[in-house]
Amino acid sequence: MDLSDLLARSEGKTLEFKRDLSSPRGVLRSLVAFANTAGGILLVGVEDGTRSVRGVPEPLDLEERLANLISDAIAPRLVPDIEIVSWRGTQVVAVEVFPGSSRPYRLAQEGPESGVYVRVGSTNRRADPDLIEELRRYVRGEAYDEQALPELGSEAVDFQTAAGAFADVRKLRPEDLETLRLVSTHQGRLVPTVGGLLLFGCDQDRGRLFPDAWIQAGRFRGLDKSQIVDHLEIRANLVRSVEEAVGFVRKHSLHGLDIGAIRRTDRWNLPPVAVREAVVNAVAHADYRQRGAPIRIAIFDDRLEVENPGLLQFGLTVEDIRRGVSKLRNRVIGRVFNSLGLIEQWGSGIQRMTAACREAGLPPPGLEEIGTRFRVTLWTQSVESPMLDVKDQAIIDAITADGASTGEIAAAIDLSTRATRTRLIRLIGRGLIREVGTGPRDPKRRYFRST
Repeated sequence: MDLSDLLARSEGKTLEFKRDLSSPRGVLRSLVAFANTAGGILLVGVEDGTRSVRGVPEPLDLEERLANLISDAIAPRLVPDIEIVSWRGTQVVAVEVFPGSSRPYRLAQEGPESGVYVRVGSTNRRADPDLIEELRRYVRGEAYDEQALPELGSEAVDFQTAAGAFADVRKLRPEDLETLRLVSTHQGRLVPTVGGLLLFGCDQDRGRLFPDAWIQAGRFRGLDKSQIVDHLEIRANLVRSVEEAVGFVRKHSLHGLDIGAIRRTDRWNLPPVAVREAVVNAVAHADYRQRGAPIRIAIFDDRLEVENPGLLQFGLTVEDIRRGVSKLRNRVIGRVFNSLGLIEQWGSGIQRMTAACREAGLPPPGLEEIGTRFRVTLWTQSVESPMLDVKDQAIIDAITADGASTGEIAAAIDLSTRATRTRLIRLIGRGLIREVGTGPRDPKRRYFRST
């Protein structure tokens, strides 16, 4: 164990410092929270504020005491790695806990309903009954949105709405609803699943059973929420909600936006790819069993915040998802979004978002857990010039004030029409050029520089 590396870090989701064992209950809560969430390391003999190494006077005795405390106080049985680590003439006791396979873990004395804790940032939070049930589902390998809703009939999932969403992908057949897990068999009859109702259910049933499955969007003047300029409540099905949410951001995320005297241009101050990924990520990973917690989109002068209810899936940290590690909370929603092309590849969303920001010369997205919610922040201030290779720059140079067609650009840069079209789509996604036409198959469509 590299103690110098741990001491260079701050306390967080997977790390905690304790000066001594004078408050064993706090130590035990942290170990329970680590086991229930993403694992972690607790160092005894280090001050939590200054990270000053005080050491422990009798490390062997402390090691034995810790082992006995953990064995007696935590249920189900938890077996961490306990190690004595030397540091500049003194010793520190390190307790490493791995994500447990017998979740939920609890403090036995506090009981199965009150003794369960999870790790949120650098704090331990007592799990409520819904979160405890999510821990149990996770161990069983189940997803909340796959659960059946036996009080409704299968007609609660609107087949025409679903078929319309798939129209550009393939022809949807009634039996596909079961394949996609939009409906499932319960006691010999077909009923909607949670995911089916959220995706394509009628507004009345969805609003009654999931009153907080909607998106609250707002544009604020300045850098905080003291002055709201525009707001929108999006209560459509999840597929349409993504489009409406992206449209709201597009309306208010234009280059040179001046609240009070809006000058409309066609250039985003955020890469469209990053915006779409942030919104899709929030909708696909939201915890829809939480009450009083819609998805929230807040646009400020310097940033966009997209926030969804739900911690990261158990076992994940922010560092994990930056590396492309992914665990999908909602399998039905994820499966449908993948079929519709809203999700391209599992685990790629955060990396695509990060790459789009980097290419646009913007800082990487901010990712953080706040309470029981997850927030993505996209910043609008450039930190460097947008990254363009020679061919991309040649495309932009080839576009005159009157625009240019795909064929004209292809001839100017000496690429095939197909290869040119691929680059044009990428530049549109970055907000560097715009397309004018009736659709992707319009032979007269033209491209213009964003201004």
